[in-house]
Amino acid sequence: MKSYILNHLRELESEAIYVMREVAAQFENPCLLFSGGKDSIVLVHLARKAFWPSLIPFPLVHIDTGHNFEETLVFRDELVKKINGRLVVGSVQESIDTGRAKEETGYNASRNVLQTVTLLDTIEKHKFDAAIGGGRRDEEKARAKERFFSHRDEFGQWDPKNQRPELWNIFNGRKRLGEHFRVFPISNWTEMDVWQYIYLENIELPSLYYTHTREVFQRDGVWLAAAPFMMLKPEERIQTLQVRCRTIGDITCTGLTLSSADNLEDIIQEIAATRVTERGGRADDKRSEAAMEDRKKEGYF
Repeated sequence: MKSYILNHLRELESEAIYVMREVAAQFENPCLLFSGGKDSIVLVHLARKAFWPSLIPFPLVHIDTGHNFEETLVFRDELVKKINGRLVVGSVQESIDTGRAKEETGYNASRNVLQTVTLLDTIEKHKFDAAIGGGRRDEEKARAKERFFSHRDEFGQWDPKNQRPELWNIFNGRKRLGEHFRVFPISNWTEMDVWQYIYLENIELPSLYYTHTREVFQRDGVWLAAAPFMMLKPEERIQTLQVRCRTIGDITCTGLTLSSADNLEDIIQEIAATRVTERGGRADDKRSEAAMEDRKKEGYF
């Protein structure tokens, strides 16, 4: 790896570690939001570095939609065991069963948006005052508006027009009772930075990120994984193809990429050549022009 890339990655690493240590210093009961995706896995790796040789001083919080890839859940449990960590799981199915959320119906039904209620309930239940997330500013225009320390009011809502200034490396974590912060240590990283860091640090990932054979179908130009809870339109046909994930979420909205990249070097070359954004295949982002921002205002990741 070229020296200027290595220096760049080490600067990003140092910045993220500094932010995590600020979280530990300023907040009483923080947590790390863990989706099982590459960004949250990198966060766990950075947290281990930040507090080594001690254990990570906060739990991992996973919001389980009930429609996750099985590979993600297996990887999650193995990682928590490996790092001797604590895991808190919020269940979207439980939110539905208790009437806190309403199941969507129809061809485009997804539980992705329902995660907001479950996340806010989990934060309230465990009294978390800061939630570390893997959001990056290059992902989506709404996420580009976030600060490192992103304030949420007592209803878990985000106001993009009323954010606190962040001068140099000074972060303001002051809050009132009932409020909390979302913290994004890798805000300044790009997708390429993440993949190059994974390569540099030899970070283990779920097999979903590498080319594998899967039953899929195409909807609105996006390849989606076939699953028992996915309702197919009359014209849609299931095919068996070689695919991989660029970003992982609920099965119902995670677009798959046709790919032959089965190792990190090939993935990095593929990302460098693509003209499709990382979230270009996320069906949940296509619901409206401001889909992500609207969800974030309500308390989404």
